[in-house]
Formats: sequence, structure tokens, C-alpha cells
Amino acid sequence: MEFSILADSFSKMESTRKRLELTQFLVELFEKTPHEVISKIVYLIQGKLRPDFEGVELGVAEKLAMRAISKSSGIPIKKIEDEYRKGGDLGHAASIILEQKTQTTFLVEDITIERVYETLFKIAKLEGVRSQDMKIKYISSLLNDASPLEASFILKILLGTLRLGIAENTVMDALAIAFSGNKENRKILEYAYNVSSDLGKVAETIAIKGIKEIEKFEIILFNPIRPMLADRVKSEDEAIEKMGDNFAAEYKLDGERVQIHIEGEKVELFSRSLEKISNYYPDIIENIPKIIQADNVILEAEAVAINENTGEFLPFQELMHRRRKYKIEKAVTQYPITVNFFDVLYYNGKSCLEVDYKNRRDRLEKIVKEDNFAKYIPMTIVKNKNEIEDFFENSINAGSEGLMLKMLDKPYKAGSRGSHWLKLKREYQNELGDSLDLVIIGGFFGKGRRTGSYGTLLLATYDEDYDTFTSICKVGTGFSDENLDQLYQILHPKVTIKKNPRINSEMEADVWFEPELVIEVVASEITISPIHKAAKDKIRKGAGLALRFPKFTGKIRMEKTSEDASTNEEVITLYKGQKKVAHDKNLI
Repeated sequence: MEFSILADSFSKMESTRKRLELTQFLVELFEKTPHEVISKIVYLIQGKLRPDFEGVELGVAEKLAMRAISKSSGIPIKKIEDEYRKGGDLGHAASIILEQKTQTTFLVEDITIERVYETLFKIAKLEGVRSQDMKIKYISSLLNDASPLEASFILKILLGTLRLGIAENTVMDALAIAFSGNKENRKILEYAYNVSSDLGKVAETIAIKGIKEIEKFEIILFNPIRPMLADRVKSEDEAIEKMGDNFAAEYKLDGERVQIHIEGEKVELFSRSLEKISNYYPDIIENIPKIIQADNVILEAEAVAINENTGEFLPFQELMHRRRKYKIEKAVTQYPITVNFFDVLYYNGKSCLEVDYKNRRDRLEKIVKEDNFAKYIPMTIVKNKNEIEDFFENSINAGSEGLMLKMLDKPYKAGSRGSHWLKLKREYQNELGDSLDLVIIGGFFGKGRRTGSYGTLLLATYDEDYDTFTSICKVGTGFSDENLDQLYQILHPKVTIKKNPRINSEMEADVWFEPELVIEVVASEITISPIHKAAKDKIRKGAGLALRFPKFTGKIRMEKTSEDASTNEEVITLYKGQKKVAHDKNLI
């Protein structure tokens, strides 16, 4: 299939943010796509080559891409950089540069989707001393034969800057319409995606074998299941109002959520965002199979750093010392953990997703034999406010964040967030009612003791509708010297020449960053803002929302992608909630 067809479709998609139009463009694209290519197109639409859990990353930096553009066009890198600065989009800059191409290619090969995909895959697999030179060679070979529009999108895919505003649900809507004629079949596709975490495989199956085959999707060991998520509540009263008078309460531990797949001696671990993280936890790989009473099983647990002398839980940040390529054995010794189990999703060849919580918990306690390394997350059944308060206090005293509250008679809803699970955290009991996970988009140079680092950071929420990051506040408090140094080391390589086009901010920072790193922030309240762009026009025409007196909690959320950050919808809900609290107080 010619790549020009995909490039034309991408160009149309970039011109709109209306979901119905995007869905229609996708339907038209899928209907003209050969079935054997459909999975590749779905991956490319998502800006990837394979599902997340396979860990295939392109890893192409802007400077390397510029060298490839220069090699293909014969135009100096300085001129390419100047064009890039004008619009902040290297893909668009390349299309302009290649129209001015001074070198002539006599033998032009066809640019097909298959060729582009296979070349990108080769680039992703390159390692070693000469890998950078080989990447430039592969990229320039594509650019030599590509039209300016094709080149633009090839580079956007390579750099991870393809921003079509297309969510996974929109892709599934279009697949259902194109290959079953009924948008309502999206729910069947969604279940298949939730248990496989592979949208390309879902697309290929429905295109080749039809909706009946999609209905046969089952859990496959060592393919992660998309995790169930929880809504938030601010108080015990709100929890009882939503859940009734008989539900489970578990400690909400401050660790890394881990999905553990085991069959015999084979063990794989996946993070909340479906990244394979087995390398970071060799102690789990070694120890957990010894205490499992099952032939094969998928379990969920929280890996939590501990003080080896006292056994008390330590903050999540301690775990981040394990996120390293080298000397992992030393990190395992220096930062010991316990593995705290809370759910079972698959057991001896059968799914447990449709089993209610109470029975899943009973089954879990028969499968896992506790020891000093492996434990169950503490749980109790609560029936009134006093019981919740007592268990909440015990949780906090043990070093936890709060409670997870779960309905006893409900199944595991993979990939969804809903009121079957609720979280009640210590921070949720302040006036704002929440902590927020925000994306760092910009920095301001420090003064005094902060000279040589970023003294203040510009933060953003994630706008799901437009796939952008909207500014919500500057934060300069809550940072220790160690925090500032750590953040500088992480952020400095992410500095960009110009503001990423996905960033929506009227405020100008000293430096801009690629919107990738997420940190946790608390604040006194959310206010209307004429400057910040979060939830603009949603509460008041021409104004957005901002945080008042924001403070960094000390948590860098390395396990979260920028798209996992707090959304504008969440901020709107919190804003309305605090207004309701204020109104209720005035009535007293």
C-alpha cells in the first residue's frame, strides 16, 4: 500500500479536532487498506511500531534527524534549524526543506507503508557503536524517495511527534464501523483490547476474520491486561454514599503497581502503563514462583520500598533508584522491597475477570503463601464511617497513602475507571480534595541556592479532547536540594529548541521541555485564571483554571506517561467539588 495514502489521511486528521470527522477519516482509510497491512497502520496511528509491552522504541533525537535531512537534501543543518525554529515542528520543517532539495536522486524506489514500517523497525533495533550512522543512512534513504508530505509524517513518527488527536476509543469506533458496519460493536473490540493490550492485533483480527473472532479473544499469559482504575472520593461520607454500607477497604500503598505473570519458572512483570519492568525486579522474578500455589497465574501487587531494619514502608521515590540500566544488583540490595498482593486476574488457565471481588480475594489468599517478602495488602470489610476512619488511620500510621475501597460483588473491569473502586487519600481531605499528577512543560532558571538548576517549573494538565498539555500553574515550593538536582538531571536532556506544538501555554518559560515527565502536586484550591489554559472556556468564557499555592509533594511519577497525567475533566470536577463544599459550609 502506498504511503502517500496514509500521509494524505494524516494530513486531513491534523486539520480537525472533531471526533466525528476523525472517525470518518479513519473509516475511509481502513476501508481502502489491505487487511495484511491494517495492524501496521493502527500502530503508526498510535505513534508506535508494536504494543507497549514489547518495548520497541525508535529513540531518534532531533539532532540526528536533522543530520539525515541534511544528508538527503544537501542543505546545511543551520538552515534546517532556522526553519525548525519558525514553527517548532521538525516534520513540517523537513517538508519545506525538501522542496528546496539541491541533490537529485536518479533511482527512486516506491514509498510503501510496508517499506516505511520495516525501515523504522530496523532503526528501532539498532544498537552499538555504528548505530547512529546506520540510523541516518536508513532515514535519509526514505527521505530520498519521499514527497515533502510523506517526509513530514515519516519524521513525525520517528520523533514521536505525530499528534492526530485520535484516542484509542476513536480507532475502535472506526474499526467497528469499517469491518462490522455497526459502531455498537465497539464494546466487543474494547474488551478484546483490554485483555490483549494490542490494538494492532485487534484490528488485524476484525479485518481478516470478522467480529465473531473478536468475541473469542481471551487472556494470554505474558500479554498484560489493561488495569482497572479507581475514582476518587474526598471523605468517608462520600464513599458510603457511592458504595453503600458493606464494602472492602485495603491499604493504598505508596509503591509501583505490578502485574505479575507466572507459568512454572517463567515470570514477567508489567507496570501500570503496560511497560515490561522485569529487569528492575530480579528479586520478584527469583522469589515469587516459590510461594505460588498455581500452574499459571496473573496477579496484581504493589511493590513497595521498605526500611530493612524496621520493616516500615518508604516513599515511592525510593523505588526509582531501581530504574537503571546498569548495576541493578547493587540497587536491589540498597533498596529492598516487599511485594504486596491485592488481586488475581487469571488462574490455572481461566480468567478471573468476571469473578466478584470477594471471591477473587479469597482465591488470592489460597494462591499466595505469605512470607517476609510476599504479603497480602491489609484488607477489612467496613460497614460504617467509624470503621472506615479507624482503618484509614491504621493505614496512614503504617506509612500508606490512604485506602482503596472496593465493592464486594463487582467484577474486575479491565481498562476502565469507575465507582466500583474508589480511592481515599490523606490529601483528598484538604479543601482542594486531591493531589494532581501534572506534566512539566517549562522551566525558569533558579537564583540564590537554586542557581544552576530550574528554580520554578511550569506545569500542565492533559487535554484528552485535543491531545495537548494545557498550563495550569508554576510551582517553586516543596523542592529539596536533592529534588532540584534530580529534576535537573532528568529535564536537561529534554530541553527543546522551541515549544512543543502540543503545549498550550500563554506564559513564556525560560526553557521548554518535551512534555514527558510527571510530578505530583498539592494546592490549596483551584481558581479561575485569565492566563492559564487548563479547561479554558469550560467554567468561564475566555478563562482557564489554575492552582493556588501549589506545592511539589516530592514524588516524581516515573511510572506514568504524560497522557496518564491529571486531565482537564478531573480538574473541572475538583473545582466544582470545592465550590459545593464552600456552598455547604455557608448553609451551616
